[in-house]
Amino acid sequence: MILENAVALSKKGINPEFTCMRIKYRSCPMCSSPAFTKAGEYSCVDHHVYSPELPSTISWMKCDECGHVFTDGYFTKEALEIIFRKTQSFQTPGSATAEGRSVWGPVVSMISAMRGWNYSGSWLDVGFGSGALVAAAVEFGYQAAGIDLREQSVSAMATMGYEVYAASLGQIGQAESFDVMSMADVLEHTPFPGDELKHANRLLKPGGHLFVSTPNMECVVWKLWDMANNNPYWREMEHCHNFSRESLYALLRRNGFEPVRFEISNRYAACMDVVSVKK
Repeated sequence: MILENAVALSKKGINPEFTCMRIKYRSCPMCSSPAFTKAGEYSCVDHHVYSPELPSTISWMKCDECGHVFTDGYFTKEALEIIFRKTQSFQTPGSATAEGRSVWGPVVSMISAMRGWNYSGSWLDVGFGSGALVAAAVEFGYQAAGIDLREQSVSAMATMGYEVYAASLGQIGQAESFDVMSMADVLEHTPFPGDELKHANRLLKPGGHLFVSTPNMECVVWKLWDMANNNPYWREMEHCHNFSRESLYALLRRNGFEPVRFEISNRYAACMDVVSVKK
């Protein structure tokens, strides 16, 4: 089984050696090019979910072919179990409930307007975090459900009566089941974001809408942070990728989505919100 797993990883362009609780990339996770160079190394010991068992630094790479920026590897299952023991306060269901409702209400309204002011249908929120988006979608009239890998968050949302599951997107089997899907602050966490979008494409109905939110490394805030050497995203230990608007659009298009709306996020600094339609 170990040999089989190593062969499978090698075929996917991954180094089967486990170093410092990260699986090393053998090729760019965006374009599969084997040519990439080190872009920087940063300490993450001050991060909220850091534990001494985890590596104390993050090494970032830049693809020589497509320019994508990614970590030198992604966490093993064992490392993720350590990380998921802790949850940042703003990711906890029930935290800042009124603020979350005010933030996500306009997003649900925007997407509903793009659907012809249609407030009905099925909505899946991937990595629901605080659960505020799921709650807002339900309040508007959607049959909304959420998935998250933090079991304590799933338990808390379920106690409030929401349909939530401790699962990954790849574990959901019902093809073309949802009218809307949201992936807020998800793709940058995912080792292979193209795989995640393939799952989303499979689960969305034809013409369905996909909402994606992620940091934008080409915005002015990011550039000023870099100039001052205080960019928090280089030290964000749960992230695997840093996207630009251009690279995110290219990724979406390669996986069957057409971006139709771009917004500057009102939740996190230096973030972008993109709505796409399944081709």
